[in-house]
Formats: sequence, structure tokens, C-alpha cells
Amino acid sequence: MKASRIAAAAAVAGSAVLVLSSPAFAHVSVQPDGTAAKGGYALVNFRVPNERDEASTTKLEVTFPADHPLASVMPEKIDGWKITVTKSKLDKPLEVHGQKIGEAVSKVTWTADGKGIEPGYVQRFPVSMGALPDDADELVFKAVQTYSNKEVVRWIEVQEDGAEEPENPAPVLALSAASEGDHHGGTTAEDASDESSDDVEAAASTTEASDGTDTTARVLGVVGIVVGAAGVAYGVLAGRRRTTTEA
Repeated sequence: MKASRIAAAAAVAGSAVLVLSSPAFAHVSVQPDGTAAKGGYALVNFRVPNERDEASTTKLEVTFPADHPLASVMPEKIDGWKITVTKSKLDKPLEVHGQKIGEAVSKVTWTADGKGIEPGYVQRFPVSMGALPDDADELVFKAVQTYSNKEVVRWIEVQEDGAEEPENPAPVLALSAASEGDHHGGTTAEDASDESSDDVEAAASTTEASDGTDTTARVLGVVGIVVGAAGVAYGVLAGRRRTTTEA
């Protein structure tokens, strides 16, 4: 009886780890394909999971940071999605490769032509962007996710230093230190576009494989916790039996 109770407790503890960790996977987030170096160009993926059981995600709107406007923003085409790029005039023109640019992309909207992101699935929205600022450590993008049942989730809350993670955090792109080849336009917008176009299928395969690896690692970690707890319980029970036998 004692062994059964201890094993049951261990299983509950392992399940709790899985349940508590799962909400972190439900956020809309942004990750670079490789690195996002300051002053350079990068291909990034906005990762959008479907959190609902009975509705599909049919629209994603991503607002780009106004405090660090990007001269070049080029989303990749995705089957089943219509893409709308919105530009806004800049209060202070940007100078890129000796040319002044008076407007920049302020928002990109993806609207599903078909089923969208169905329950239980995740979708990546790749975007080539640059030049990334060299005077910031991160870029904050605000995203709005719309479901087929008209529900709207706003991922716009900014993480405050020392505070708990907000309920609906905005996607944040961390910027790495610039290398010699990346800094101050080491890669042009055209080069970034060509590279991202040539490698988009490989990038998608790599990121999907990465997700599968991460998920497997998390599951194995939870299983390890449960097995470890059960092992401890078995050891305690065996010790008690030896004590009883010797007595």
C-alpha cells in the first residue's frame, strides 16, 4: 500500500511539472534563424501556437517598434495566408547606404485564406529584416492574434525588470553583439533577401526539427523526474523492509 501511494505521489509530481511548464509554450514569440546581430540583417520567425480547442487562428498582426524603425522588412510568402505590409512616415528619416529613407514598415498582417492554424498546431511566419539597431539589446514587437470565433488575444505586455512574466507578454527579439561582418551594413538588404529566399525551406525544416527536439527533451525530462521520484520511493520502501527483516 505504501509503495503504491508513494508511486502515485511521484506520478502526480511529474504531471505537475508538465502542466506548469506547458503555458510557456503557448505565447506568441519571435526567434532568429541563427543570430540577430546588432547592425546587421536577420531572418526571424514569429511563432504562433493555437491555444484554443475549438477555434483556429485566422489572423496575426505584428507591430514593429517605432523607436527603432527598420529600413528593410520582407515577409516570406506562406501558402494559405495573405500578407499585408503597412508602412508609416518617419519623423526622422533613416540613412541607409548613403540614401535617406522617409518611411518604414510599421505593421505586417497575415490573414488566413483557408483554415488558418488549427487546434493543436503551431505556425511560423518568417520575416527578413534589418538593419537591426546597434544601440539596443532587444526589439519588442506587439502582436495581436485573432481566432475564427472572433476572439482576440493581444500579446502586447512588456516585461518589467524584476517583475513576474505578464499574462500576455509581447514577443521580444534579443540582439547579439555585432561581428565584424555584420556591423554597419556588412550585409545589404538585397543580400539578406536573396539568402532568405534561397534558404527558406531549409530554415523551416530546421526550426520544425528544433521544435520536435525541444518537445522530446522536455517530455524526457518529465519522465526522468517521475522515474527518479519512483526510484527514491522504492529505495525508501526497500530500506524499511530490510529494517523489518533484520529486526
